[in-house]
Amino acid sequence: MTFSLIAKDGDGSIGLIVASKFFACGAVVPFVSDKVAVASQAFCNPVWGTEGRARMMAGETADVVLSDLVARDEGQAIRQAHLMDLEGGFAAHTGADCVDWAGHLIRDDYSVAGNMLAGPQVLDATSEAYAEGTDLPFAARLIAAMQAGEAAGGDKRGRQAAGLVIHRGQAHPWLDLRADDHADPLGELARLWDVAQERYVHFAKGMPSAERFSGFPTREGIDADIARAEAERKAAGRPSRSHAVELE
Repeated sequence: MTFSLIAKDGDGSIGLIVASKFFACGAVVPFVSDKVAVASQAFCNPVWGTEGRARMMAGETADVVLSDLVARDEGQAIRQAHLMDLEGGFAAHTGADCVDWAGHLIRDDYSVAGNMLAGPQVLDATSEAYAEGTDLPFAARLIAAMQAGEAAGGDKRGRQAAGLVIHRGQAHPWLDLRADDHADPLGELARLWDVAQERYVHFAKGMPSAERFSGFPTREGIDADIARAEAERKAAGRPSRSHAVELE
């Protein structure tokens, strides 16, 4: 029902993006923290996600955790998952009874997996686009990679939902976007990422962290960054893509 990409950016950010002809896949597939990630899909077992994330955060490797999850789950043949551990190691499982086409691939700093796909070209295109997208911001790179996979056939049933989660060194996400029921869910994620540039990414700079409990408790600098971004957007002739409604 799904294909997804887990990646670690050069700055240490952890990202997981998923798309599917399945409602709210962004709510049920990703299990991400500041250092590890799990994508649990096909006939999703959320405990693979919660337990896998906790065990890898405690220091177990992705391959050890995944082997144990598979061994204990009587439904492992209809499960699919891929994981990234503390050291950036990856492991993946595609159950024998996952609906064709189903499979996964692992590279040095990312992994891709999918089931109910048009064919292996979906993962190949996703992988190639991610590998070649080094000039893009991390979020845009993840979205573009998945759009390349979709252009190669994507989920063979169609499109419905997508989700993107990025953590930047904190237990809470830096970015968490979802399109739960949309005709072009990855396109909607791309629109939301554009809208995030208007205010959200600047506001997020002042958000508290484990190291700085109060964050930046004033708006100093934030408003200036927002105004600068708006001026640059207007100077470039780019209209806002936000659907927000402002009251008089």
